[in-house]
Amino acid sequence: EAQVVQSGGGLVQAGGSLKLSCVAHGFDFDRYSIGWFRQAPGKEREGVAYINTHDGSTLYPESAKGRFTISSDSAKNTVYLQMDSLRPEDTAMYYCVADPNYSGKYFLQNHKFLQLWGQGSLVTVSS
Repeated sequence: EAQVVQSGGGLVQAGGSLKLSCVAHGFDFDRYSIGWFRQAPGKEREGVAYINTHDGSTLYPESAKGRFTISSDSAKNTVYLQMDSLRPEDTAMYYCVADPNYSGKYFLQNHKFLQLWGQGSLVTVSS
């Protein structure tokens, strides 16, 4: 019943921007941490953004800080990932993830324990 549904992937040239959306269904939006992970073939899965939907606090790894921005809209049960200054190395499948237990760095570092995963959005950055 509970799920997150993504949209917004696509193809963009290096230096361009994309915005991903993640809509929560069937659970209390403000009781969950929500974030974004990405994975490319042969590479480790990595967290790129986290948000506490209750107080708005965010967390980014160095690879995303300054280029990626996560935000939430409680009225729409939606989280966004704005990606600017995209690079070819950003090419990956991006996943929206929601979890009621983990937060902050523990959320980004323990993906195997996270409960609700979106279907994935392919982001391709061409050079």
